[in-house]
Amino acid sequence: MTDRLATIRNKKKTLAVGLMSGTSLDGVDAALVEIEGSGTEIRYRLVAFHETPFPEGLPGALLAASESGGGTTEEICELDAILAVVYADAVEAVAKKAGVSLDAIDFVGAHGQTVRHLPEPRERFGVRAASTLQIGNPSALAKRTGAVVVGDFRSGDVALGGQGAPLVPYFDYVSFHSTEKNRALLNLGGVSNITILNKNHPAEKTLAFDCGPGNMLLDRVVHAFFGEPFDRDGAYGSRGEVDEELLDALLEADEFVAAPPPKSTGRERYGESFLAPFRDALGKLDPYDATATLADYTALAVWENYVQHVRDETPIDELFVSGGGARNKAIMNYLQTRFGDAPVENVESLGLSSDAKEAVCFAVLASETLRGTPTNIPRVTGASRATVLGAICLP
Repeated sequence: MTDRLATIRNKKKTLAVGLMSGTSLDGVDAALVEIEGSGTEIRYRLVAFHETPFPEGLPGALLAASESGGGTTEEICELDAILAVVYADAVEAVAKKAGVSLDAIDFVGAHGQTVRHLPEPRERFGVRAASTLQIGNPSALAKRTGAVVVGDFRSGDVALGGQGAPLVPYFDYVSFHSTEKNRALLNLGGVSNITILNKNHPAEKTLAFDCGPGNMLLDRVVHAFFGEPFDRDGAYGSRGEVDEELLDALLEADEFVAAPPPKSTGRERYGESFLAPFRDALGKLDPYDATATLADYTALAVWENYVQHVRDETPIDELFVSGGGARNKAIMNYLQTRFGDAPVENVESLGLSSDAKEAVCFAVLASETLRGTPTNIPRVTGASRATVLGAICLP
């Protein structure tokens, strides 16, 4: 099997699948990617992209398992195995869409589904340790697909004192850094994270962090009022008026926004427990106004992070947005209002599918793991040093 890894490393071009299922819980994104080179010389081409919806009932089970205090060990054990099957189906689906056989795939990069992210060290039994848990068993996935699988990307960084997130900044730098303009790359999934690419900075000086809720709070409100899983194209939010009093109250209650980077978060912070104190206030609003207010809060959290933690060092010239939130016209309009003269555009204007970006990222990160290239950025995560990320599982 070591020969197989050597073969992959020695290939001029490899064919990989990147898998991503995030806090939005809407399914598995699979990107089939052709990759050549490494580091700043890396080149990649998106061959095919496919979205595989979760089986009915699985999102609810994952949501329950990822809430603070939720999920028994038995449930999480079962979900770990179930997700490996769902991920394998996603690999097969994207390969079929591209008309290639599974045997042609050199490796798979699988982020896994985060059910717990506790990057701040806690003490138990006289031992201090930070922790993070992504399920979707990469070893089982390797056996089911017959491909080398790289998974468990976050744990190594956390072991070195880092937040284990965000991991996209390395990919953002090698893909989108400009020597002419200061760029920001914003991903709006369940949570929002931003990468700041200063035109004069090398990769190791890149700044990036989680900003706060992306679509997570908004999706809950839309489901409560309209029975829909999300606000498609921002149709509901665009019809409403923002309630400034509630907007201010949300910001005041959100300690994460003001916290300095490095920082990362997830559903353990922006789940039901965050919204519970505001249920009465939300219930008194017109449903469209409530939706507009939560959409604007997503934009406000990003803006406040920029003002407090970024602007003095890097005033951005342009902002590019990816993830499900990039299709939400209400959020995009609120972002543009706040960022003023800096144009706010979908990342697709840079030549990469907004929906596929994170899946492509994990194909690239897996490639770098197999080549022994460090892909965390200590300034971003707070880790004590740069390190190779991920666990390699053989088929």
